[in-house]
Amino acid sequence: MMNRIAAARITGAALLSIGLAATVSVPAAAASAPVSVDTSTNGVVISPDVASALQRDLGLSPARAMVTFAQQNRADVQVATLRTVLGPIFAGSWFDAAAGEAVVAVTDVTALARVRAAGVEARVVTRTDAQLTAVADGLRQKQVPAGVVGWYVDLPTDQVVVQILDRSPATEAFLATAGAAVRAQAVTERPKPLYAVRGGDAWYGSNFRCSVGFSATDAAGGKHFVTAGHCTAGGGTASGYNQVSLGRINGSHFGSGGDYGKVDVTSGQWTLSGTVASGGGAVAVKGSAEAAVGAAVCRSGSTTGWHCGTIQAKNQTVVYQQGTVTGLTRTNVCAEPGDSGGAWISGNQAQGVTSGGSGDCTHGGTTYFSP
Repeated sequence: MMNRIAAARITGAALLSIGLAATVSVPAAAASAPVSVDTSTNGVVISPDVASALQRDLGLSPARAMVTFAQQNRADVQVATLRTVLGPIFAGSWFDAAAGEAVVAVTDVTALARVRAAGVEARVVTRTDAQLTAVADGLRQKQVPAGVVGWYVDLPTDQVVVQILDRSPATEAFLATAGAAVRAQAVTERPKPLYAVRGGDAWYGSNFRCSVGFSATDAAGGKHFVTAGHCTAGGGTASGYNQVSLGRINGSHFGSGGDYGKVDVTSGQWTLSGTVASGGGAVAVKGSAEAAVGAAVCRSGSTTGWHCGTIQAKNQTVVYQQGTVTGLTRTNVCAEPGDSGGAWISGNQAQGVTSGGSGDCTHGGTTYFSP
């Protein structure tokens, strides 16, 4: 098993962590004071290909997309402050794209006024995000029947959603023992890994094609790129989109905690780039600030190029036929075979690499990425 390369720790020509442009100060004793935040987009520049995908998939014009990214940035700053101010009664948050604002869940009704005074919508819930995560983690300890294809924490409904293909006795028994925090959601397809050095470009193993995620330089100066773990599971050599040797596959994880792999770039013919492929150009990646549930997100893959959508849930467990993978992020973005391992961004912030999904880019679908 490889040591995971965390985006916030990647250095050199890869993902550079950056601070937010503004700070927010809301002491507990003055929580009714307005929150002052920066409404910039942290230097986001939308390339023509990404602009086209945002317009096609989310109905966002370039101007509207810039407003959305500014709203998401503002919401991230507000939520980070309120998480500290509220302490144990903070129960989670998400981004309301229609309203352009953060929503913060709390377990104490007396906190509603404080949250709203900070310019953030508030909801009272019964369970915290930590409690819901514990419920989801508990499901992994059970025998999962064939009719269950995954589950995720759904903060807006304060529940854990279990996705099912059928209502067989085994599925019903699984649901019956899951507890009151769980509800079932019928789905029609089982997700699958999307088999088929800029993020989104193709790379090849012995008999398959996947997509590059993000390039990375380790502390010793070694060059690598991250991709999907199910792509790197067999080891061996790797070649680039032009069939020129890159180096060797040197790490794979597919299971608890995600779907991620590493390829060592040892050939002197390749130079690492901190960008994501965008047709004839490239999109610069500036950091790795995590986008919220409800935020706009885009991905690039070697089969279908750029497609965009929204983050629907985090900490998703997916029961692939090849094995169960935890810790994924669920989106309504489409993808197809060969897009696996490709890069995900929100604005100019790296989010993760494509794992798998269901559907396609003709009819739409659900895709999961490993953060």
